[in-house]
Amino acid sequence: MDKSAKRRDETGAGPRFLPVERETVQDRVYAELRRALICGLFEPGQVLTIRGLADELVTSTMPVREALGRLISEKALEALPNRSVRVPTVTLARLDDLLRIRILIEGEAIALAAPQMAASDVARVRAILHEWDEMRNLSLRGDFDREVTLNQSFHFEIYRSSGSAVLMPMIESLWLQSGPCIREAAYAFSEAGEIDTGHHHRLIVEALAAHDAAAARAALVADISRPFEVLRRKLRHETQSGGEPT
Repeated sequence: MDKSAKRRDETGAGPRFLPVERETVQDRVYAELRRALICGLFEPGQVLTIRGLADELVTSTMPVREALGRLISEKALEALPNRSVRVPTVTLARLDDLLRIRILIEGEAIALAAPQMAASDVARVRAILHEWDEMRNLSLRGDFDREVTLNQSFHFEIYRSSGSAVLMPMIESLWLQSGPCIREAAYAFSEAGEIDTGHHHRLIVEALAAHDAAAARAALVADISRPFEVLRRKLRHETQSGGEPT
């Protein structure tokens, strides 16, 4: 019998575990807030309170507080002096930094995925794109929550086919930080009267169907660069007109 087993045997005490129910609630709260950030369901600069989130999630404040602490450490949220938290605001420097790294990481992921995707994999991606097109054909352009959720599903379905367990957590971290920017871009597209925001998605699908890694990467770069450029123009206009950037 090893020493640790002997000590447990002598004391009659095994490992000390946290209550399973409490741990499960914490994980679920964290996962739901994380999903909302990745899907762009929060707006840049939006202030979140522990009590408000606890009420919406129908839980106590403790798991919300711990989930927010984890998200702050991941740079997805910012702590405020009054014990509330804020979704980071959009700045030109932050936009440029996020875009540069997204192009590097996500460009590699789609290049890895393209030659590996079977017809069934491409069909799943195409189905998400079809749902996107149907939503817009039904004139649901104001349904930003649905739009950004479908956008996230489209991209992550592709990235999972990369076969890289290392890249996926990196991409999720990037989307945690850029999700609110994507939502702001959806508003900017609507304000600018943009009609076909799914154009680059269609190019991506066709490149994947042809197993063309270079074309898939090029279409992806164009796709994720476009909303950042729209936001960049919006911020510059607000700055030049004397308004406060979002």
